[in-house]
Amino acid sequence: MRSVTPQTRRLMLLDTASLYFRAYFGVPESVKAPDGTPVNAVRGLLEFIDRLVRDHRPDDLVACMDADWRPRWRVDLIPSYKAHRVAVENGTGPDQEEMPDTLSPQVPVIEEVLDALGIARVGVEGYEADDVIGTFTGRAAGPVDIVTGDRDLYQLVDDERGVRVLYPLKGVGTLQLTDEAWLREKYGVDGPGYADLALLRGDPSDGLPGVPGIGEKTAAKLLAEFGDLAGIMAAVDDPGAKLTPSQRKRLDESRPYIAVAPTVVKVAGDVPLPEVDTALPHTARHPAALDELAARWGLGGSLSRLLTTLQA
Repeated sequence: MRSVTPQTRRLMLLDTASLYFRAYFGVPESVKAPDGTPVNAVRGLLEFIDRLVRDHRPDDLVACMDADWRPRWRVDLIPSYKAHRVAVENGTGPDQEEMPDTLSPQVPVIEEVLDALGIARVGVEGYEADDVIGTFTGRAAGPVDIVTGDRDLYQLVDDERGVRVLYPLKGVGTLQLTDEAWLREKYGVDGPGYADLALLRGDPSDGLPGVPGIGEKTAAKLLAEFGDLAGIMAAVDDPGAKLTPSQRKRLDESRPYIAVAPTVVKVAGDVPLPEVDTALPHTARHPAALDELAARWGLGGSLSRLLTTLQA
């Protein structure tokens, strides 16, 4: 009997907020609904998805959402985590993220349109979209394309499993295909090593302080020398290890940060995902609702082109 190679499905995971922010700033605000409401983020995101599906032909597609963009369990460990992006603190639920006034009303429209199309949309209470992406990636049987403008997700790159990051450089027509070879050339690390590098270097955009005096190049050199974060900290305790006095002192003084930062920096892989049909739809799941949304918000060619691509 001839053996048959099992078919694997290609999964595409969208870091949805990252993409609609890019759409908002990339598409003129003069793109409006019939009532004058800006819909540049809505139409821009639909055009992004159209291009992604046409160019990469995923079998499954999930729009991953930030049910909580600043989870309390991360803030409890590092209080500065994304603190500078808080618009309104909420003692009983997720803090409100700072967002342009004309973007925030478009987010519910985006959600309604995705649901009417039948594109799986997943957000889980207490977790960021990154965590949803990390969990879907860990469970995937086939190759995974992660589409994001957030370099934090480079930590998931894994050539052996076919996991790569598609990072938009200009719209989504020009994507940086991030695999292990690209990471090693750019940063000198693999996927998991990128999380250690980011932790050591810090990230002002996320409110991560990093280790004082340890920039990106130094972090990469330390990881090349000692393998990973645990190896670096073992070297701090080894008088014979090749560390400069200042590096040893700064790393030693940063032990409280280094003890908690991996939990904050590394995406979760154990998010309780709901049961959801991730198959790329070929026709709209709720055509009447979609027609109503298209008319109300003037989605025009952006939506019709995507529907044509899905049907192809």
